[in-house]
Amino acid sequence: MAEVAPAPAAAPAKAPKKKAAAKPKKAGPSVGELIVKAVSASKERSGVSLAALKKSLAAGGYDVEKNNSRVKIAVKSLVTKGTLVQTKGTGASGSFKLNKKAVEAKKLF
Repeated sequence: MAEVAPAPAAAPAKAPKKKAAAKPKKAGPSVGELIVKAVSASKERSGVSLAALKKSLAAGGYDVEKNNSRVKIAVKSLVTKGTLVQTKGTGASGSFKLNKKAVEAKKLF
């Protein structure tokens, strides 16, 4: 009269997860392109400060408050790529101007 333990019930089959629909990309220039345009339009000899850069982006219709981190990341990446040169400050703060050598190299190709 040995009691037999009931067999564990099989786990119900999980329904496959549906992938979220990818959001369509917004048309228009990237943040990096907007920053390069704003810096190239500036006539400042020592470069454009981050605050002035944000003001010019906002004047162009870009929502800087909502995308503040994107602006900082784009500035840092442009400096590491060599498109911009940081004349003052560190990180995303300070002043920036176009790298003349990088601009001339792009014109050659």
